[in-house]
Amino acid sequence: QVQLVESGGGLVQPGGSLRLSCVASGSSFSIYTMGWYRQAPGKQRELVATISRSGNTNYADSVKGRFTISRDNTKNTVYLQANSLKSEDTAVYYCNADHPYLSALNGWGQGTPVTVSS
Repeated sequence: QVQLVESGGGLVQPGGSLRLSCVASGSSFSIYTMGWYRQAPGKQRELVATISRSGNTNYADSVKGRFTISRDNTKNTVYLQANSLKSEDTAVYYCNADHPYLSALNGWGQGTPVTVSS
Protein backbone atom coordinates (compact mmCIF):
# COMPACT_ATOMS: atom_id res chain seq x y z
CA GLN A 1 0.00 0.00 0.00
CA VAL A 2 1.27 3.46 -0.84
CA GLN A 3 2.10 5.75 2.09
CA LEU A 4 1.14 9.41 1.77
CA VAL A 5 2.28 12.41 3.83
CA GLU A 6 0.63 15.81 3.42
CA SER A 7 2.01 19.18 4.42
CA GLY A 8 1.36 22.86 3.85
CA GLY A 9 -1.84 23.43 5.79
CA GLY A 10 -2.31 26.26 8.25
CA LEU A 11 -4.17 29.42 9.08
CA VAL A 12 -4.75 31.89 6.26
CA GLN A 13 -6.88 34.99 5.89
CA PRO A 14 -9.78 35.12 3.44
CA GLY A 15 -8.47 35.85 -0.04
CA GLY A 16 -5.12 34.32 0.77
CA SER A 17 -3.31 31.33 -0.74
CA LEU A 18 -1.75 28.06 0.34
CA ARG A 19 0.07 25.27 -1.43
CA LEU A 20 -0.49 21.79 -0.12
CA SER A 21 1.94 18.99 -0.88
CA CYS A 22 1.60 15.24 -0.67
CA VAL A 23 4.61 12.96 -0.94
CA ALA A 24 4.11 9.29 -1.76
CA SER A 25 6.39 6.47 -0.80
CA GLY A 26 7.33 3.55 -2.98
CA SER A 27 7.54 3.09 -6.70
CA SER A 28 4.94 3.32 -9.44
CA PHE A 29 3.69 6.73 -8.29
CA SER A 30 3.23 7.79 -11.89
CA ILE A 31 0.46 5.27 -12.59
CA TYR A 32 -1.75 6.39 -9.72
CA THR A 33 -4.61 8.81 -10.08
CA MET A 34 -3.97 11.28 -7.28
CA GLY A 35 -6.60 13.32 -5.54
CA TRP A 36 -7.27 15.86 -2.85
CA TYR A 37 -10.34 15.55 -0.65
CA ARG A 38 -11.50 17.60 2.29
CA GLN A 39 -13.69 17.17 5.32
CA ALA A 40 -15.15 20.10 7.21
CA PRO A 41 -16.41 19.73 10.78
CA GLY A 42 -19.73 17.94 10.84
CA LYS A 43 -19.66 17.23 7.12
CA GLN A 44 -18.80 14.30 4.89
CA ARG A 45 -15.51 14.03 3.08
CA GLU A 46 -15.78 15.51 -0.39
CA LEU A 47 -13.73 15.53 -3.55
CA VAL A 48 -11.70 18.65 -4.24
CA ALA A 49 -9.62 17.70 -7.28
CA THR A 50 -8.03 14.75 -9.03
CA ILE A 51 -5.23 14.32 -11.56
CA SER A 52 -4.81 11.20 -13.64
CA ARG A 53 -1.55 9.58 -14.64
CA SER A 54 -1.87 11.31 -18.00
CA GLY A 55 -2.37 14.68 -16.36
CA ASN A 56 -6.10 15.07 -16.84
CA THR A 57 -7.63 17.08 -14.04
CA ASN A 58 -11.05 17.26 -12.45
CA TYR A 59 -12.34 19.80 -9.92
CA ALA A 60 -15.29 20.26 -7.66
CA ASP A 61 -17.45 23.14 -8.84
CA SER A 62 -16.83 24.97 -5.58
CA VAL A 63 -13.08 25.28 -6.27
CA LYS A 64 -12.95 25.67 -10.06
CA GLY A 65 -10.91 28.67 -11.06
CA ARG A 66 -9.38 29.00 -7.59
CA PHE A 67 -7.55 25.70 -6.98
CA THR A 68 -5.02 23.93 -9.19
CA ILE A 69 -3.86 20.35 -8.81
CA SER A 70 -0.53 19.28 -10.26
CA ARG A 71 1.96 16.46 -9.92
CA ASP A 72 5.70 15.94 -10.19
CA ASN A 73 6.38 12.27 -10.86
CA THR A 74 10.12 12.77 -10.40
CA LYS A 75 9.44 13.75 -6.79
CA ASN A 76 6.50 11.41 -6.13
CA THR A 77 4.55 14.51 -5.15
CA VAL A 78 1.13 15.96 -5.85
CA TYR A 79 0.29 19.59 -5.11
CA LEU A 80 -2.82 21.63 -4.53
CA GLN A 81 -2.46 25.36 -5.09
CA ALA A 82 -5.37 27.03 -3.34
CA ASN A 83 -5.98 30.70 -4.14
CA SER A 84 -8.71 33.17 -3.20
CA LEU A 85 -9.50 31.13 -0.14
CA LYS A 86 -12.87 31.48 1.54
CA SER A 87 -14.05 30.60 5.01
CA GLU A 88 -15.98 27.68 3.53
CA ASP A 89 -12.70 26.14 2.39
CA THR A 90 -11.86 25.48 6.03
CA ALA A 91 -11.40 21.73 6.41
CA VAL A 92 -8.91 18.94 6.85
CA TYR A 93 -7.43 18.19 3.44
CA TYR A 94 -6.54 14.61 2.58
CA CYS A 95 -4.41 13.20 -0.18
CA ASN A 96 -5.56 10.05 -1.95
CA ALA A 97 -3.82 7.61 -4.27
CA ASP A 98 -5.98 5.44 -6.50
CA HIS A 99 -4.27 2.49 -8.21
CA PRO A 100 -5.71 1.72 -11.64
CA TYR A 101 -5.83 -2.07 -11.15
CA LEU A 102 -5.41 -3.05 -7.51
CA SER A 103 -7.55 -1.26 -4.94
CA ALA A 104 -5.51 -2.89 -2.19
CA LEU A 105 -2.68 -0.56 -3.18
CA ASN A 106 -4.76 2.59 -2.69
CA GLY A 107 -3.94 4.92 0.16
CA TRP A 108 -4.91 7.97 2.18
CA GLY A 109 -2.77 10.48 3.96
CA GLN A 110 -3.28 11.58 7.55
CA GLY A 111 -4.65 14.97 6.55
CA THR A 112 -3.48 18.55 6.90
CA PRO A 113 -5.78 21.18 8.39
CA VAL A 114 -6.60 24.40 6.58
CA THR A 115 -8.32 27.23 8.44
CA VAL A 116 -9.48 30.32 6.58
CA SER A 117 -10.26 33.06 9.04
CA SER A 118 -9.53 36.69 9.74
